[in-house]
Amino acid sequence: MTAIQPILNKYPDNGRENLIPILQDIQNESGYLSKDSIVEVGRFLDIPISKIFGVATFYNQFRFEPFGKYHIQVCRGTACHVLGSATVLQELEKNLKIKAGQSTRDGLFSIEVVACIGACGLAPVISINGEFHAKVTAVSMKQIIDDLKKEEEA
Repeated sequence: MTAIQPILNKYPDNGRENLIPILQDIQNESGYLSKDSIVEVGRFLDIPISKIFGVATFYNQFRFEPFGKYHIQVCRGTACHVLGSATVLQELEKNLKIKAGQSTRDGLFSIEVVACIGACGLAPVISINGEFHAKVTAVSMKQIIDDLKKEEEA
């Protein structure tokens, strides 16, 4: 039995209308949509893999890579934007050598841009695994990442 078979078993009438709920269930279970899981869903629903990727890439709720151990959310809401979150994001991408929506090869870091974290008084703000960092600058962003890397080496 495959890893996603229990999820597929919840949908005995394997109609196309179940595609999005199945993808949501898989992502909730594993954190992302792997290529293997998409292939298996295609077989189960008798839908071409290209169509499944088309649907999954249309909706920004779906991910094709797992989050890193340190999942960094960068707020790009109005207050954060005005106070420099674009510079913070650029520093983060430069330091980690990945773009928003990606994870580092070692699986330690991932970056996600969010519309608003809801902490405008702390702007610019980032969240790492749910822990907020307030009034972040490019310099402090580099220090935060360096500190996390040092923790991993210890």
